[in-house]
Amino acid sequence: MSSPSLMARTGAMGGAHSSYETIGEVTEAIHQLLKESYNLGEQVPRIEEDLKFVPKDREEVLYIYMYRVCQNPNLKNQRRLREAPIDVPGAGVFYQRPPLILDVFYLIAGHAKFRSDAERLLGWTLLTLNDASRVLYRPRRFVLPDGRAVDSLGRDWDPSADVNTEGLLVEKVSLSLVNDLTVGDAINIFTMNEAPYRPFLTYRARLALVGPLSSAGDGTSIAVGGLDNVASSGAQAAASTAADEEPVLSSSHDPVRRPPPLPAPQQERPSGRITGGARSVEKRNPPGPRAHNLKRLKSAESEPEK
Repeated sequence: MSSPSLMARTGAMGGAHSSYETIGEVTEAIHQLLKESYNLGEQVPRIEEDLKFVPKDREEVLYIYMYRVCQNPNLKNQRRLREAPIDVPGAGVFYQRPPLILDVFYLIAGHAKFRSDAERLLGWTLLTLNDASRVLYRPRRFVLPDGRAVDSLGRDWDPSADVNTEGLLVEKVSLSLVNDLTVGDAINIFTMNEAPYRPFLTYRARLALVGPLSSAGDGTSIAVGGLDNVASSGAQAAASTAADEEPVLSSSHDPVRRPPPLPAPQQERPSGRITGGARSVEKRNPPGPRAHNLKRLKSAESEPEK
């Protein structure tokens, strides 16, 4: 649940974290991908997370060990509340912290009775994960304060929904082969797990974790003046205009309208260009320190001939 301090500052009702399970789901997706893609024989390799597991004599094993998680500093966001990118009809506005962008690192090692078979298994793993453009590709999940999981369109969350729907936010997690561990670092990891050293690969998965949503109800209300005030002020303006246009009675009681005001006299510049009329305001110097060597532009006709 959201912290009391967060709810006290925002006056909002918080919910559960939306994607705290994503790291485990990525690990399971890697397991499933390798199991479903295996085509080298009838016996699918066993997938293990425990490096000290001792297989049987002829059993082939792929060890998948998640050893490090860190925040990506290049994609780090400010931790301020902002409007969540979801639209739930009738549920108002939701706010959240920006997603936490993480880099998750995996160590993958192979075991077989013969060393060449283990190397063959590692080669197959390299090509299989290189061909896989993603391990997770599904609508992004948001958990509302009432516990209901929805996507960005406000529908009940379905991981198998069509991701090509317009306006739908999609969660995509892919793997990339990286050189993250030295041989010495890998030996330390195997030694700490009481496992023999095996040839290994290191992969990085980049994913985003979404925290709790905070409900703000229907959002902010802005009070404006009523229509009656607008109508009354409009009527007063119309009455004022009518009074200005009222005819004036002459001595013979014949209605004589006031003559329209005379236009401002036009002036002619030395260059022959007509100006709009006399300046209604006095010329003022711009603020700031006094200008040095400032010259105003003059027309060619106003300059004396040499």
